[in-house]
Amino acid sequence: MSKAPEPPRVKMRRPALPGRIATRARTASAIIHDELRDEIVSLARKPGEAISEKEIAARYGVSRTPVREALLKLGEEQLVESFPQSGTFVARIPVDELGEAILVRASLEKTVAELVAERRSPMDLLRLEATLTAQDQAAASADRAAFHEGDEAFHRAIATAAGYPNIYRLVQQVKHQIDRFRRLTLPAPGRMPRVIAEHRAVLEAIAAADPAKARTAMEAHLVALSGYADLQYIDPHYLVRAAPKPLVDGGDINQTGGKL
Repeated sequence: MSKAPEPPRVKMRRPALPGRIATRARTASAIIHDELRDEIVSLARKPGEAISEKEIAARYGVSRTPVREALLKLGEEQLVESFPQSGTFVARIPVDELGEAILVRASLEKTVAELVAERRSPMDLLRLEATLTAQDQAAASADRAAFHEGDEAFHRAIATAAGYPNIYRLVQQVKHQIDRFRRLTLPAPGRMPRVIAEHRAVLEAIAAADPAKARTAMEAHLVALSGYADLQYIDPHYLVRAAPKPLVDGGDINQTGGKL
């Protein structure tokens, strides 16, 4: 009796990257960039921490070329720094640049809050209330990661309710340093309850259909972060400030060499 023919063997391809499906539209470099960026912004990789090209290449099963491309882009975003003969490191948080990023974010989001107060629906209010409930639960359990995700959900829900979800995507492009700093402030006593109270003020203004109050409450909430720049409990090695201006004969000099 002849044997039944064996089914054709299917040659299994090794995935280009673990847990991901490589596509032409999304290159290895893009995937590595996005995942490293998430690790840096979430503080899974701490400011000042060394980054090994070799380790990352092995982790993703790729050559060093896409890793270098990803690190180059992260460098342009001021999230990593490379030094000759020393290597590549997670960039420290530029404290002096936070104010500018906060201003840009506030300018966009206070306008969005104003629009939501004009056009919100009962379902929008339910969604926003749900995000605050989730944040309350995260604060009660001291779950900082869940609290941060709840914060993101609240702001994203407002942009969606306004009918401009792309505005939140634009905000994300300018707030990566803010997010790193925000996570450092969460252990501050009373910090999480204060954020929830600020969110509550925004939601109450939206529910009351008061655009001006919603705008003011959102701006106050976002600008409040500026007050945490000098907290002593934050590891100073995580932060960097601009170098002071040089002194000549005890006086600051301007670019032309004259005293100010």
